Amino acid sequence: MDFFETIMFPFKWLVSIIMVGFHEGLSSIGLPEASGWTWTLSIIGLVLVIRAALIPVFVKQIKAQRGMQLLQPDLKKLQDKYKGKTDQLSRQAMAQEQMAMYKKHGTNPFSACLPMLIQMPFFFALFQVLSGISTARDQGKSIGAMSHEQVVQFDESTIFGAPLSATLLHNPEGNVVAVYVLSIVMILAMTASQFITQKQIMAKNMSEEAMASPFMRQQKMMLYILPVVFGVGGINFPIGVLIYWTTTNLWTMAQQFFVIRRMPTPGSPAAKALAERRAAKGLPALPILGGKKADAEAEAAAAAAVIEHKAQRVQPQRKNRKKK
Repeated sequence: MDFFETIMFPFKWLVSIIMVGFHEGLSSIGLPEASGWTWTLSIIGLVLVIRAALIPVFVKQIKAQRGMQLLQPDLKKLQDKYKGKTDQLSRQAMAQEQMAMYKKHGTNPFSACLPMLIQMPFFFALFQVLSGISTARDQGKSIGAMSHEQVVQFDESTIFGAPLSATLLHNPEGNVVAVYVLSIVMILAMTASQFITQKQIMAKNMSEEAMASPFMRQQKMMLYILPVVFGVGGINFPIGVLIYWTTTNLWTMAQQFFVIRRMPTPGSPAAKALAERRAAKGLPALPILGGKKADAEAEAAAAAAVIEHKAQRVQPQRKNRKKK
């Protein structure tokens, strides 16, 4: 067993245990054990368990992203301060000031990547489990918590005629047309959901300062590069893995929609829309996720401005006073 296999071993067991648990639970309520839909629901159940467990990490990610967006003007000033200085002492001083700034505001650029980094071992573990189904069946072996009987069931299970263990490039026994159609549809759904999620963040949940920052230019590049990378890589993913990744992307899209609508970044179009909705209902401004005083004041100011504007617009005419 090589180093990578050693690291992935506990993740493969955990992934297979969750899938087997859902499979047995669904079978106990009457779903066929060998049905591809039973195993598909087990994969979806795996996504729900992992993403629910990651909700606290997601909250930290939102705080980190919000902190990084609010820091962009200060980071721009810091970059301008050391612009053109390439000596080692200047670079070291800039790095120290940058880290001090992150520490002061309780954020760092790596926190925004935590949910993705935590999910990746589970994704690779599921990929290894599903990719090894056919080999384990031929060798009479089990995979993690999946017994040999369950391995055979999974290998023979299909949805719309396409085996869950088949890929766009490797389909030894299934319906070729079904595998091609389902794989392409799932790849398009996977990449589209990822693109839409990132697009709605950039369009609705970023302040004008963040949109004008150098960091934002990199984000715009990633907006188009990442879906292409996953789309090209998807041709090697088993259909079961495509189901997993599409489901988790849909979860992320719904989660971001909730955050953008209910807990938007201060100064963003979504924050202004939220302030207008609450002002129209006569409600006070909500505190910003993360508890930053400046953020709360920014949203309160935005709400107050909306209320003042509406009050001025509907202010009744004063009656003419009688002349003394």
